[in-house]
Order: sequence, then structure tokens, then C-alpha cells
Amino acid sequence: MTEIVDRKELFETILKLKTVEDCETFFEDLCTYKELDSMAQRVTAAKLLLNGATYEEIIRETEISSATLSRVSKCVKYGDGYKKFLK
Repeated sequence: MTEIVDRKELFETILKLKTVEDCETFFEDLCTYKELDSMAQRVTAAKLLLNGATYEEIIRETEISSATLSRVSKCVKYGDGYKKFLK
């Protein structure tokens, strides 16, 4: 029997968080420190891309891998999430 992963339930749970402290408490339980650092690194890289930074500048500042930066860049260019929430 295959388990079903319910992303909707995850997103609905996240929407219940009201403060930065709520987010810290929840995400520290949900994620490893490495996962949180990786997500924070991606947000920083996306902000830098949106502000016109070069790949070289972003890699130097964030120590993000070029492969991950390429993925973030594609999301910034073709996706909606970063543009909508990182203005």
C-alpha cells in the first residue's frame, strides 16, 4: 500500500502560523537545520537575483551551489512565488 503525501494539509498548517516565533517553532520541528539553511539560502539567492546580482556575486555571498542557483534562477524567471512574495 502506498502512503499519500498531503501537501494541502502541510500548506493549510503553515497558513495557521501567525508570527515569526510560530514559524521558527514549527519549522524547527518539521525540518533539519540543514534543510532550513538551504531554504533560507534559496530565498536570499532569489532576492539577490531579483535585485540584479550576478551568479558570481550570489555564489560568493551565499555559498550556494551553481546547480541550486540555476534552479532558483529558473523559478525566479518562470515561476510566480518568488516574484509575488519577495518584492
